Amino acid sequence: MSDPSGDLERATVGRVTRRLMPLFCLMYLIAYIDRQNVSYAKLDMVQALGLSEAAYGLGASLFFIGYFLFEAPSNLILARVGARVWFTRIMFSWGLVTLALGFTQNAAMFYILRFLLGVTEAGFFPGVLYVLTLWYPQAHRARMVGLFMIASALANAVGAAIGGLLLGMDGFLGLAGWQWVFLVTGMPAVLLAPYVLWRLPNGPSEARWLPDVEKSWLSSVLAAERGGEVDDHRGAWKAIFDPRVLMLAGLYIGMPLGAYGLSYWLPTIVKSFGVSNTLNGFINVIPWLFVAVALWFVPRHAARHGASAWHIAGPVLLAAVALSLSVIVPGAPLKFAMLCIAAPAIFAAQPVFWSLPPSFLSGPKAAAGIAAINAVGNLGGFIAQNLVPIVRDATGSELAPMFALAAVLLVTSLLVFIVMARLKRSSSLG
Repeated sequence: MSDPSGDLERATVGRVTRRLMPLFCLMYLIAYIDRQNVSYAKLDMVQALGLSEAAYGLGASLFFIGYFLFEAPSNLILARVGARVWFTRIMFSWGLVTLALGFTQNAAMFYILRFLLGVTEAGFFPGVLYVLTLWYPQAHRARMVGLFMIASALANAVGAAIGGLLLGMDGFLGLAGWQWVFLVTGMPAVLLAPYVLWRLPNGPSEARWLPDVEKSWLSSVLAAERGGEVDDHRGAWKAIFDPRVLMLAGLYIGMPLGAYGLSYWLPTIVKSFGVSNTLNGFINVIPWLFVAVALWFVPRHAARHGASAWHIAGPVLLAAVALSLSVIVPGAPLKFAMLCIAAPAIFAAQPVFWSLPPSFLSGPKAAAGIAAINAVGNLGGFIAQNLVPIVRDATGSELAPMFALAAVLLVTSLLVFIVMARLKRSSSLG
């Protein structure tokens, strides 16, 4: 005999997922391509602008400074004005900045535009994480974050293939290949923005496609999880200074540092194997397909068996080992195989990690807290895109920077157990 409440839960969650997640995933795919297209443009752009590897790395990393400064304010605005208008603004503005990058004339212009890209995109990723708390009960969020993040894996795969092909358009219509990388990848965000404004509801109450009985079920479950706490925008920013938020922000730094360090430098590593730009792009599709599989499997395993510290620490530790081996093992095929293990391991821990903040934050406080964690954590991307070229220039090796990333990930895996133990202790006391 079927369970009526279980049937209602499955029907509601299934309907919400079919309606929302494809759009969120498409938006994130475009965002991630626009964030990472510099890793392919770099293969020609460095020489065209007369930049060193370290100078280019600094410019690329300025994205994360703009992102850091405007992340929390952006998410608090989203909580006030709603996802529909704010996501539309974010997409349209980051698309325009990406298009402008295609006409970069010098280092200063490159630095300013990368900073502005961070400013305009700030609030999108944590904004979606916050919006998911308005649509999904806690038990379903890690799986949804994993599904959402699969778009980043697909973005890296699609971006790799497209990036290599676009570099091959060098000279078409009088534009360099690196210019085509920015122009072609920036246009989808501009074109999709009006559709987001038209189709995205701010919350379940505005969703005409959600039956009243499912709205009622969702509202009662989410209210019960909040413990009767009323959403209050006043003082929401104080969640940024919650000790638990600060702990998670510090812990999270290592994950983007490893992820962006690898994804930013991977095309350069593969190029050092002696392949063409086009073949480089297609080879780089491989690790991101493994990332997509890992992002599908790990959150579901955590939901089925109960999320534990090992669902976060285990993949991070595996990534540290694989990155170290990528430097040590002989031959390009084995080195690349190790990188194909490291990439999914780095990303697989993140969906379970992102299920932690909503366990003690809700409403506007969740918007502020999630944004703060993501903003501080993504400074790891700033560190990585400066650290990797510096280590490379100091050693003369394309793979030596992987040792530095591995060391950070090793420390992160150990910190997971400390932070989760403290979170559990504070929960039991509260």
